[in-house]
Formats: sequence, structure tokens, C-alpha cells
Amino acid sequence: MIELTREFVTSLPKAELHCHLDGSMRVETIIELANELDVELPTDNEDELRAILEVGDECKSLEEYLRPFDITISVLQTEKALTRATYELAEDCAKENIWYLEIRFAPLFHIKGDLKLTEVINAILKGTEKAEKDFNIQVGIIICGIRHTTPEESLISAELAVAYKNRGIVGFDLAGAEKDFPAKDHKEAFYRIRNNNINTTVHAGEAYGPESIHQAIHYISANRIGHGTRLRENGDLLNYINDHRIPLEMCVTSNVQTKAVDCYEHHPLKFYFDLGLRVTINTDNRLISKTTLTDEYLKVIKYYNVKPDELKYLILNGFKSVFLPLHKKVKLIKKVTKALEEKGLLIRRDYI
Repeated sequence: MIELTREFVTSLPKAELHCHLDGSMRVETIIELANELDVELPTDNEDELRAILEVGDECKSLEEYLRPFDITISVLQTEKALTRATYELAEDCAKENIWYLEIRFAPLFHIKGDLKLTEVINAILKGTEKAEKDFNIQVGIIICGIRHTTPEESLISAELAVAYKNRGIVGFDLAGAEKDFPAKDHKEAFYRIRNNNINTTVHAGEAYGPESIHQAIHYISANRIGHGTRLRENGDLLNYINDHRIPLEMCVTSNVQTKAVDCYEHHPLKFYFDLGLRVTINTDNRLISKTTLTDEYLKVIKYYNVKPDELKYLILNGFKSVFLPLHKKVKLIKKVTKALEEKGLLIRRDYI
């Protein structure tokens, strides 16, 4: 019988699909960058700053969860800072045997200084290129539009994604507050994205109901759904997403902290998985949520009594959902399957 210890889970190959750069920095890096850039922090004591940035499970709302981002974004306003943060995030992920990582960020958040949008993208890509050379990891970048900004600003972000397609940008996202900021307002940006054959993922069904997921799928053609915790409120839509194998990027710790669900026990992840939905495990924000991908898997194992025969398919779901060309995805999945089987986790050949 395989024992699902931290050491064992860490040793398994994993894919991370939903990870925000500005929510996944190292605290010591934030302090160093703040000193270099003359940015005022609430404190320059590492332990004290960590206590401010890590919201904990006692967090009362999404609004409270988002407050620390003002601090992290304040130091991500130079090329050097963006390159360093990207590189370090990939390094941290590689240390826990993440083979494939998608990092998402909103370029418009990083031009408060003198940077041009193209300089922002180039700095991020410089970090990923260096990380891929130094560590055993593949990295793709997802550009985010933001719901509460104007449709024109989302279109600018979309045009950046088009310009950098096949140069490290693998997808386009719509993030931010769902309530009162419908996805359909940004349909022109997604029209540009779809017509250039770029992958899409949309934050939906986290803080707002299944109608948010419906818009993400049917108005702006999301290929994946970020979170989707409230999908269970509409069985017909749930079945549609299952039938069309639309992956759900689930972030259990974050969902509890933002109060998308009231506790770990009530999270729908296992319900979705048992129904056959393509559920993937992710961190959302490694720093803000004080988590790692290994931590997320261990929580799923603990709270939902996931067995080794289920764990292997949760891991495979992540790799099946990556934004890679099919031939590269198949090659990666074959390597992952071999690695899992070497760990004693045998894969059914008919697994869809």
C-alpha cells in the first residue's frame, strides 16, 4: 500500500496551471526590491511583513484577501524586479518537482513607473527563459485582462498576447471581481484572442454564481475555468462542462480564504472529481495563501480522503489541461505516466 506522505507527494511530477506572479513572491525579495526602489513598506522586518502578506484561513472576504497585492505590485515596477520574481517563482516550483508551470499576471499593473508594456512582457519572458535553462521545468505565461478595468484596456492586453504568441505567451485570462463586472463586457478582447487561436482561461464561479461560468464559456469561449466552485449550483451547466472536458483550475486553500466556500469540508472538488469533471489542483497565490502545490495536494488527500488511485488521475488532469500544442502535450504526458508508474501508480490506458 502506498503511503501518501509529504515526501512521496513532493517526489511526484506535477503541473501548476493557476499561479499569480504578484501573489507568489518571496518575502525577502519584496524587502530587497523595496529598498532598491525606495518603496515604503509597512515594515522591513521579514516576519512582520510575512504576517501582513499571508492572510490565513481566518481571512473574512475576497476584499481582505486582495489587500496584500498593493504591496507586492508596488515593487514589481522594473524589468529587474519582474525578471527576478518570475525566475524565483519557477525555481520554487521546480524544488517541489513541478514539471510544468503557467504563471499569470496583468501587464497593466506594472507600468506605474517608467516601463512600457513591451518591456514588462520582455522582462517576464527573460525570467522564464533563464529558469528553464537552470531548472528542470517548462514555463508558460498567461496574460490577464481585469474585469473592473475598461474593455479598451482588456483589448490592449489581448493585443499583447497576440503579439507575443509563440514567444512564451500561452494563454489569455480574465481575472478580478466577478460581481457587477460581467465577462461579456470584455468580449471584444476575447474575439481578438480567439481569432488568433490563443488559449483562454477565465476566473469564474468563485465569488459569483454559475451564470458567471456560463458567460465565460458561451460569451468569451473559455477553454478552462479558474476556480468554478459554484458550478454545482447549475447541474445542466455542470454536465455541459463535463461533456466538453473543460478543465477546472481549483485552488482549495484560496477558496476557503476568500470565502468562496466556508470551510475545507464543504469544498466541491471531490464531488466534481467523482462526477468525472477534469479537476486540476493549483495554488492561486503561493505567498498570500501560504501554500505550495504539494500543500494543496496534501490538503486534498486529507479532507477528501483521496487514495493513490485517485491522486494519480488528479495529477494527470493537470498535465492534460496544459496550454501546449498537442504533440508537446502528448510527449509530456507519456513522460509523466512513466514517472508515476515508476512510483507504483499504474495508469489505465483508457483514462480520458
